[in-house]
Amino acid sequence: MFIREEWYIAAWGDEVQGEKPLARRICGEPVVLFRDATGRVGALTDRCAHRGAPLQLGCVTERGLQCGYHGLVFDRSGTCVRIPGQERIPSRASVHSYPAVEKDGFVWIWIGDAARADASRIVDFPYHNDGERWPHKHTMYPIQANYMLMVDNLMDLTHLGYVHTSTIGGNPNTHVEAEMRTEPRPNGLYFLRWMRNSMPPPTYVKATGFAGRIDRWQEFEYIAPGSVLQWTAAVDAGGGDAAYADGVPEGGLTFRLFHGLTPETETSCHYFWSAANGYRQHDPQATEQLFSEIAGAFLEDKRVVEAQQARLTETGEAGLIDIVTDKARLHMRRVVERRLAEQAQRSAAE
Repeated sequence: MFIREEWYIAAWGDEVQGEKPLARRICGEPVVLFRDATGRVGALTDRCAHRGAPLQLGCVTERGLQCGYHGLVFDRSGTCVRIPGQERIPSRASVHSYPAVEKDGFVWIWIGDAARADASRIVDFPYHNDGERWPHKHTMYPIQANYMLMVDNLMDLTHLGYVHTSTIGGNPNTHVEAEMRTEPRPNGLYFLRWMRNSMPPPTYVKATGFAGRIDRWQEFEYIAPGSVLQWTAAVDAGGGDAAYADGVPEGGLTFRLFHGLTPETETSCHYFWSAANGYRQHDPQATEQLFSEIAGAFLEDKRVVEAQQARLTETGEAGLIDIVTDKARLHMRRVVERRLAEQAQRSAAE
């Protein structure tokens, strides 16, 4: 079951280009994305109103999205604007359209009741628009696992010391013993992890050449249902508190990550993520290196979580236990369960 009355990322803006539409399945629904002649993004059900052919097989024309089967053309609102060989267009010749908003590099889509789509609720991430101070790279990984398993993965970072030993991990005990402050929020939670006087992991050494111990922190904000905003930084040991207060540590390492998990089906999702470099902003190689290191780490997450989904599909979740490091994850799950319960109550009332 999915939270439907919410905005999800459907695509990166630069994925929706040219004459070829982009097909995505969002919360189980087939969706096709395209840009009209004004450059605005349209999001339609991927099904022609004539014979049900997928619109993804068509092409984008000046008037809209043309079906690749018999040539009907639909505009961004889903209205049919052309039927080859026929002047009169029936009023029923339309395709369902979804509210779509482009913001901070993303195309956001609203799957639920369009009357409730409030664009002011879309997550803010202005760092994508600040290439001078935060140059970034981004991509999307298809994940063969429920999107909540990927969010779980981000809520319990003790896995870093076991899964990411060659990149962003470091000593497992450093993560298990990290100072943790968690703050519940109405639609998610915030947490801050400190790893003081710790040894830098390989990715950090490559980025800045740390020669000794460091103070390292990770600041996360989860916003239901699938957005996680991350700020990570490190400086030489002893300077962490002052650097954290300043916001961007001079001479240290700092980067920001956006994690966007969009359900595809109950056992698959789209993982949109970006890595923004805040330490050697005028060195393109630094941004490339950071992205490469993070990409390798996230592929390790993909491997583990997909294997986890396969096993849970086989055995179910009965008998699984919670441990002390699940605190943030459990709060996140409670937020999602509450939202689903509210949705069910509203549906029943209607």
